[in-house]
Amino acid sequence: MNIRARGTRTTLAAVAALAAVAGVAATAVPAAAAPWPASDTPRFLEPAELPPYPASPWYVGPVAAGQPDPLPMCVGEALPSITSHREYVTDYDTNAQQLTVEGRSERWSKEFAALLRKDLADCAKTLMRQDPGLTATQKSYGHLNVEEGADVYGIHTASAQGSSDIALFSVGRDGAAVTIVRWARLGTFKDAQVADFKATTVTAVDKLY
Repeated sequence: MNIRARGTRTTLAAVAALAAVAGVAATAVPAAAAPWPASDTPRFLEPAELPPYPASPWYVGPVAAGQPDPLPMCVGEALPSITSHREYVTDYDTNAQQLTVEGRSERWSKEFAALLRKDLADCAKTLMRQDPGLTATQKSYGHLNVEEGADVYGIHTASAQGSSDIALFSVGRDGAAVTIVRWARLGTFKDAQVADFKATTVTAVDKLY
Protein backbone atom coordinates (compact mmCIF):
# COMPACT_ATOMS: atom_id res chain seq x y z
CA MET A 1 0.00 0.00 0.00
CA ASN A 2 1.61 3.26 -1.15
CA ILE A 3 0.90 6.13 1.25
CA ARG A 4 2.57 8.74 -0.89
CA ALA A 5 3.19 9.50 -4.52
CA ARG A 6 6.63 8.14 -5.41
CA GLY A 7 9.23 10.20 -7.25
CA THR A 8 6.73 12.78 -8.47
CA ARG A 9 8.09 16.26 -9.14
CA THR A 10 5.63 19.02 -8.36
CA THR A 11 6.10 22.49 -9.89
CA LEU A 12 4.62 25.82 -8.87
CA ALA A 13 2.34 25.61 -11.90
CA ALA A 14 0.76 22.50 -10.40
CA VAL A 15 -0.31 24.14 -7.15
CA ALA A 16 -3.81 24.83 -8.48
CA ALA A 17 -4.25 21.11 -9.15
CA LEU A 18 -2.44 19.46 -6.26
CA ALA A 19 -2.37 15.75 -5.68
CA ALA A 20 -5.15 14.62 -3.34
CA VAL A 21 -3.46 11.89 -1.36
CA ALA A 22 -5.79 9.50 0.48
CA GLY A 23 -3.05 7.76 2.39
CA VAL A 24 -2.66 5.34 -0.50
CA ALA A 25 -2.25 7.12 -3.86
CA ALA A 26 -2.51 10.57 -5.44
CA THR A 27 -5.09 12.11 -7.78
CA ALA A 28 -5.55 15.70 -8.95
CA VAL A 29 -7.54 18.28 -7.00
CA PRO A 30 -9.78 20.23 -9.42
CA ALA A 31 -8.57 23.76 -9.97
CA ALA A 32 -12.16 24.94 -9.51
CA ALA A 33 -12.38 23.65 -5.93
CA ALA A 34 -14.31 26.14 -3.84
CA PRO A 35 -12.29 28.32 -1.46
CA TRP A 36 -13.05 28.32 2.26
CA PRO A 37 -15.94 30.78 2.36
CA ALA A 38 -15.64 33.00 5.43
CA SER A 39 -13.12 34.29 7.93
CA ASP A 40 -15.16 33.16 10.97
CA THR A 41 -15.08 29.49 9.93
CA PRO A 42 -12.28 27.11 10.98
CA ARG A 43 -8.96 28.01 9.37
CA PHE A 44 -6.56 25.58 7.73
CA LEU A 45 -2.82 25.06 8.03
CA GLU A 46 -0.41 27.03 5.87
CA PRO A 47 2.70 25.36 4.34
CA ALA A 48 5.08 26.95 6.87
CA GLU A 49 3.10 25.33 9.69
CA LEU A 50 3.75 21.77 8.45
CA PRO A 51 6.73 19.63 9.54
CA PRO A 52 9.75 21.09 7.71
CA TYR A 53 10.95 19.25 4.62
CA PRO A 54 14.56 20.19 3.77
CA ALA A 55 14.62 18.92 0.18
CA SER A 56 11.60 20.85 -1.11
CA PRO A 57 9.09 23.55 -0.25
CA TRP A 58 5.53 22.55 0.58
CA TYR A 59 2.91 23.30 -2.09
CA VAL A 60 -0.65 23.88 -0.96
CA GLY A 61 -3.99 23.50 -2.72
CA PRO A 62 -7.23 25.37 -2.09
CA VAL A 63 -9.58 24.46 0.73
CA ALA A 64 -12.23 22.32 -0.93
CA ALA A 65 -15.73 21.55 0.29
CA GLY A 66 -16.80 17.92 0.63
CA GLN A 67 -15.03 14.62 1.15
CA PRO A 68 -11.68 14.10 -0.60
CA ASP A 69 -11.48 11.58 -3.41
CA PRO A 70 -10.04 9.10 -2.75
CA LEU A 71 -10.83 8.87 0.94
CA PRO A 72 -7.94 8.69 3.43
CA MET A 73 -7.23 5.32 4.95
CA CYS A 74 -8.86 4.34 8.23
CA VAL A 75 -10.74 7.62 8.87
CA GLY A 76 -12.25 8.08 5.41
CA GLU A 77 -15.41 6.03 5.86
CA ALA A 78 -16.48 8.13 8.86
CA LEU A 79 -16.22 11.49 7.08
CA PRO A 80 -19.58 13.24 6.55
CA SER A 81 -20.49 15.23 3.45
CA ILE A 82 -19.89 18.49 5.37
CA THR A 83 -16.15 17.75 5.52
CA SER A 84 -13.75 20.32 4.04
CA HIS A 85 -10.18 19.44 3.18
CA ARG A 86 -6.84 20.79 1.98
CA GLU A 87 -3.95 18.94 0.32
CA TYR A 88 -0.20 19.60 0.65
CA VAL A 89 2.64 18.06 -1.38
CA THR A 90 6.40 18.36 -1.82
CA ASP A 91 8.56 17.79 -4.87
CA TYR A 92 9.48 14.31 -3.73
CA ASP A 93 8.05 11.81 -1.32
CA THR A 94 6.21 13.63 1.46
CA ASN A 95 2.63 14.83 1.53
CA ALA A 96 0.00 15.94 4.01
CA GLN A 97 -3.71 16.55 4.32
CA GLN A 98 -6.04 18.38 6.69
CA LEU A 99 -9.73 17.52 7.00
CA THR A 100 -12.11 19.59 9.11
CA VAL A 101 -15.74 19.06 10.09
CA GLU A 102 -17.93 21.68 11.77
CA GLY A 103 -20.47 19.61 13.68
CA ARG A 104 -24.06 20.51 14.46
CA SER A 105 -23.25 20.67 18.18
CA GLU A 106 -20.37 20.15 20.61
CA ARG A 107 -21.92 16.84 21.68
CA TRP A 108 -22.05 15.59 18.09
CA SER A 109 -18.45 16.64 17.47
CA LYS A 110 -17.24 15.02 20.69
CA GLU A 111 -18.82 11.71 19.59
CA PHE A 112 -17.42 12.11 16.07
CA ALA A 113 -13.90 12.69 17.40
CA ALA A 114 -14.25 9.60 19.59
CA LEU A 115 -15.27 7.55 16.53
CA LEU A 116 -12.22 8.78 14.60
CA ARG A 117 -9.91 7.88 17.49
CA LYS A 118 -11.41 4.39 17.60
CA ASP A 119 -10.92 3.98 13.85
CA LEU A 120 -7.28 5.01 14.17
CA ALA A 121 -6.71 2.75 17.18
CA ASP A 122 -7.90 -0.17 15.02
CA CYS A 123 -6.22 1.06 11.82
CA ALA A 124 -3.45 -1.55 11.44
CA LYS A 125 -5.86 -4.46 11.96
CA THR A 126 -8.35 -2.93 9.54
CA LEU A 127 -5.72 -2.47 6.82
CA MET A 128 -4.45 -6.04 7.09
CA ARG A 129 -7.99 -7.38 7.04
CA GLN A 130 -8.68 -5.40 3.86
CA ASP A 131 -5.38 -6.44 2.22
CA PRO A 132 -3.90 -9.79 3.36
CA GLY A 133 -0.68 -8.96 1.49
CA LEU A 134 -0.05 -5.95 3.70
CA THR A 135 1.76 -5.79 7.03
CA ALA A 136 0.70 -2.87 9.21
CA THR A 137 1.89 -1.78 12.65
CA GLN A 138 1.03 1.30 14.66
CA LYS A 139 1.94 3.40 17.67
CA SER A 140 0.10 5.85 19.85
CA TYR A 141 2.05 9.06 20.39
CA GLY A 142 -0.20 10.32 23.14
CA HIS A 143 -2.55 13.16 23.95
CA LEU A 144 -1.96 16.88 23.40
CA ASN A 145 -3.51 19.45 25.72
CA VAL A 146 -4.79 21.94 23.18
CA GLU A 147 -8.38 23.24 23.32
CA GLU A 148 -10.56 20.13 23.87
CA GLY A 149 -7.56 17.91 23.17
CA ALA A 150 -5.85 16.07 20.32
CA ASP A 151 -4.44 12.56 19.93
CA VAL A 152 -1.55 11.46 17.68
CA TYR A 153 -1.04 8.08 15.98
CA GLY A 154 1.63 6.55 13.75
CA ILE A 155 0.94 3.82 11.17
CA HIS A 156 3.57 1.92 9.20
CA THR A 157 2.65 -0.25 6.23
CA ALA A 158 4.80 -2.66 4.22
CA SER A 159 3.61 -4.53 1.15
CA ALA A 160 4.69 -7.83 -0.32
CA GLN A 161 6.06 -5.84 -3.28
CA GLY A 162 8.55 -4.11 -1.00
CA SER A 163 7.02 -0.70 -0.34
CA SER A 164 7.42 0.79 3.12
CA ASP A 165 5.40 3.83 4.18
CA ILE A 166 4.95 5.78 7.38
CA ALA A 167 1.99 8.03 8.20
CA LEU A 168 1.14 10.20 11.19
CA PHE A 169 -2.47 11.08 12.03
CA SER A 170 -3.96 13.37 14.62
CA VAL A 171 -7.54 14.06 15.69
CA GLY A 172 -8.26 17.29 17.55
CA ARG A 173 -11.34 19.23 18.61
CA ASP A 174 -12.22 22.80 19.50
CA GLY A 175 -15.87 23.14 20.46
CA ALA A 176 -18.03 21.89 17.59
CA ALA A 177 -15.12 21.66 15.13
CA VAL A 178 -13.03 18.53 14.61
CA THR A 179 -9.87 18.41 12.51
CA ILE A 180 -7.78 15.51 11.23
CA VAL A 181 -4.19 16.08 10.12
CA ARG A 182 -2.31 13.44 8.12
CA TRP A 183 1.40 13.48 7.18
CA ALA A 184 3.03 10.68 5.16
CA ARG A 185 6.23 9.64 3.39
CA LEU A 186 8.20 6.59 2.36
CA GLY A 187 9.99 5.10 5.34
CA THR A 188 9.49 3.55 8.75
CA PHE A 189 8.81 4.78 12.28
CA LYS A 190 12.36 6.12 12.51
CA ASP A 191 11.54 8.54 9.67
CA ALA A 192 8.44 9.94 11.38
CA GLN A 193 8.80 13.61 12.37
CA VAL A 194 6.76 13.12 15.52
CA ALA A 195 7.78 16.25 17.44
CA ASP A 196 7.25 18.47 14.39
CA PHE A 197 3.91 16.81 13.67
CA LYS A 198 2.74 17.37 17.23
CA ALA A 199 3.57 21.07 16.86
CA THR A 200 1.62 21.12 13.58
CA THR A 201 -1.34 19.47 15.29
CA VAL A 202 -1.36 22.05 18.10
CA THR A 203 -1.35 24.82 15.49
CA ALA A 204 -4.15 23.15 13.50
CA VAL A 205 -6.41 22.86 16.55
CA ASP A 206 -5.58 26.38 17.75
CA LYS A 207 -6.54 27.75 14.31
CA LEU A 208 -10.01 26.16 14.26
CA TYR A 209 -11.54 29.20 15.98
